[in-house]
Amino acid sequence: MTSTSDPVPLASQTEQLVTRLRSAILELDLAPGAVLTERGLESAFAASRTPVRSALSTLFGEGLVQREGRNGRGWIVAPIDVDQIRELAELREAVETSAVRLAVARASAPQIDALGAQLDAARGEVAESESAGVRAGHDFHVSLAALSGNTLMTDSVRDAMNRLARTRFLEVRTPESRAQAWAEHRAVLDAVAAHDAELAARLVGEHIRATNERLVSFLTAERRRLRGHGLTIVDTRAD
Repeated sequence: MTSTSDPVPLASQTEQLVTRLRSAILELDLAPGAVLTERGLESAFAASRTPVRSALSTLFGEGLVQREGRNGRGWIVAPIDVDQIRELAELREAVETSAVRLAVARASAPQIDALGAQLDAARGEVAESESAGVRAGHDFHVSLAALSGNTLMTDSVRDAMNRLARTRFLEVRTPESRAQAWAEHRAVLDAVAAHDAELAARLVGEHIRATNERLVSFLTAERRRLRGHGLTIVDTRAD
């Protein structure tokens, strides 16, 4: 039996630190462009150097932190990159429209019903909370892709949604936008349940394009104000 005084294994420390750092970045507690130091993170999160370095490496792979400095030894929270947001929308539309067609062909009725129950259960929370809206959107799109039975497609959608999580807090900032997203999700799932692959693909494509257009328009219009609040935003079309 392991005593409560035994040290936490480094792997567990790393997993815990990744979770905490990822949450701080995605929820904008650590602002885009913020400088990160290994010593500062060791102190702030009561972690040793090896887990800190491992956590930064993991988050680098997720696109949430970047190397900084002449020798690439420093770290910053990755800026909000509007160009990448546009590219992610293109990737998502290509993958998710294909995945939903496969879902129509492959998903069982109980699997579709389970996703419907998940969607309905989240409705109340989504109406009340931005963070719930982000979680519900992430979970729906990943679960919908999983109905395709294609793990590579599912992983691709999960990665894209993780990269978009910070900015989706901005896109779902009003109850009206969250309600609209929920209704669009329900329409897509209803089309899957009806075995209408073309309608499901059209609806998910329209949903992705519309949410991306709203988000990019907001970031473009509010860029100067958001920068004034310490958020570093990169957009080569505007710079």
